[in-house]
Amino acid sequence: MKFAISRDVLIKPLNLVAGVVERRQTLPILANVQLVLEGKTLSLTGTDLEVELVGRVPVSESADSVEGEITVPAKKLVDICKALPDGAELNFQLDEQKLVIKSGRSRFQLSTLSASDFPAVEQGAGGQRFTLKQGDLKRLIERTSFAMAQQDVRYYLNGMLIELSNGRLRLVATDGHRLAMATFSSDVIAVDNQSQVILPRKGVIELSRLLMNEDETAEVVVGNNHIQVITPDFTFTSKLIDGKFPDYERVLPRSSTKTVLGSRAGLKEAFARTAILSNEKYRGIRLTLSSGNIQIIANNPEQEEAEETVAVDYQGDGLEIGFNVSYLLDVLSALNGETVKFSLSDANSSALIEESEQSDCQYVVMPMRL
Repeated sequence: MKFAISRDVLIKPLNLVAGVVERRQTLPILANVQLVLEGKTLSLTGTDLEVELVGRVPVSESADSVEGEITVPAKKLVDICKALPDGAELNFQLDEQKLVIKSGRSRFQLSTLSASDFPAVEQGAGGQRFTLKQGDLKRLIERTSFAMAQQDVRYYLNGMLIELSNGRLRLVATDGHRLAMATFSSDVIAVDNQSQVILPRKGVIELSRLLMNEDETAEVVVGNNHIQVITPDFTFTSKLIDGKFPDYERVLPRSSTKTVLGSRAGLKEAFARTAILSNEKYRGIRLTLSSGNIQIIANNPEQEEAEETVAVDYQGDGLEIGFNVSYLLDVLSALNGETVKFSLSDANSSALIEESEQSDCQYVVMPMRL
């Protein structure tokens, strides 16, 4: 195996592929990245047996390139590339089971493990298949992923629901206290029947990282046990969580009696300021709604208090309700419209938050007792 490649071409895909690799591994080869040279294309593969990412980059034109495959320590290869100067040319050569990397006056010799021992994520039968723009898929992920649970015993919450139906792709995430839902409607989503799968948390994060070219397309293949996303530069494969996601439709408030319209930026700034003096553990704030105004109050065990009053479009009865301010800030950060709409009923009912301009994203936040 022998080839030359520019540092600037290699470093970006290498970083992404190495991000999948877990530092602490029971199998030594899982700490490695697989390098496969076929023709003028170098494929880089990283896996943790749950998520696999394959990056493809062109090598430099060279008459003495030799095809081959090998695995080398991922972190060390990344560190070498980062330490070399911009524009450097790297020459790789396999020499008696050591990978020798030369660049200018620098020379590195890395240990290797056989590529034949490198595990591949089993594909399983492919099911539904469709193509959409990377930017559309990334937007759906960014608007929902913050609501995923972390290390919840209800393992099916530690990921994101992907729901497919003809003409519609919907992503839903919840940690039991809040729910985020984003819907993409398009005739490019042409599937035979409705299906639901759960992509694990790590898969969601890694997929979001590699969707870099908004206008380029991504092909999505949803099977029974795996999901695969294919772009011109990468192939992403992830196992799915085997479990049943909660019926999110039942959580969506249907009979709200109070509608509040306000400036998204103004409310976000007011929540951020009052959050400074909220209880560090519970992050509770109290909202007092009156005609034309919303008053936001936070206090903490040190008897400190913050108070903000924001003008809103609301005419109706007064209401006092408590929320975790972090949940509200997460929602307002995910949205980007100028106006936000809160739909409320009473102090014990969840709030529905959405953009008033376009409601393809909906958020449910449970109230807190203060």
